[in-house]
Amino acid sequence: METGKVKFYKQTSKFGFITPDDGSKDVFFHESNVANEIPREGDAVQYEVGQGRKGEEAKNVCKID
Repeated sequence: METGKVKFYKQTSKFGFITPDDGSKDVFFHESNVANEIPREGDAVQYEVGQGRKGEEAKNVCKID
């Protein structure tokens, strides 16, 4: 599992981006790939990177403490 922080989340469009802790490029996520509560900007999350319709995206996104 990868970890990072939510850079932003656009509630009206139901998507956002995660800035990975390892310094790699930001990762797209969609609300449908969130496993528990919807994370907010600045929240720490863990996730898996998988292939989406338009390239890599975060899957199984979980907010962590």
